[in-house]
Amino acid sequence: MQNTDAKKINVMIADDHSIVRMGIAAMLKYQADIEVTGEAEDGEEAVRLAETLRPDVVIMDLVMQKMDGATATETIKKLHPEVKVIVITTFWNSADVTRAISKGASGAIMKGVSSEELVKAIRDVAAGQTVFSPEILQFVQEKQETPEFTERQQEILHSVSRGLTNADIAKMFGISVDGVKRHLLAIFRKLGAANRSEAVTIAIRHHILKI
Repeated sequence: MQNTDAKKINVMIADDHSIVRMGIAAMLKYQADIEVTGEAEDGEEAVRLAETLRPDVVIMDLVMQKMDGATATETIKKLHPEVKVIVITTFWNSADVTRAISKGASGAIMKGVSSEELVKAIRDVAAGQTVFSPEILQFVQEKQETPEFTERQQEILHSVSRGLTNADIAKMFGISVDGVKRHLLAIFRKLGAANRSEAVTIAIRHHILKI
């Protein structure tokens, strides 16, 4: 049971179909900790209302008149970084999904989600988490650019996956230990990894390494 004494999560709904806005509002109507404070029928109105209402969470349709959801998301996040945005879409494999996420959306879910899933997504995003429908998450991960490595970096990454030390790698390729460290730092940076084991894990997940 939600604590009714806690601050409510103020939600704004942006969708160019009134029936969709009504449906979402109806899903949220009886949630003690959530309150729908505004509705927008296009992206431009969503930006204006976000300025006035300062909602905690915006439920943002991607395809709208005057301004699309991804552009509205970008504008709102630039003006009000504290506002969280969850984009909703009928098409999980749309390029607009990845664009909205890159512009600051904290979540992306399908329009057909259940009321329980929608409520959980709002609560999670309001708490600072990210939320994605499984098919959207898979699509986004597959669309992420695979970093490019030099031939030497590929060799060193493979050697790391075999458990070789920096000294072993230096001896194998006839370079200094400091040279190995420089290559590793470049590899970590490209993969967004903090250490050797994380670099190997990420490389395997992105099919850069095949073990």
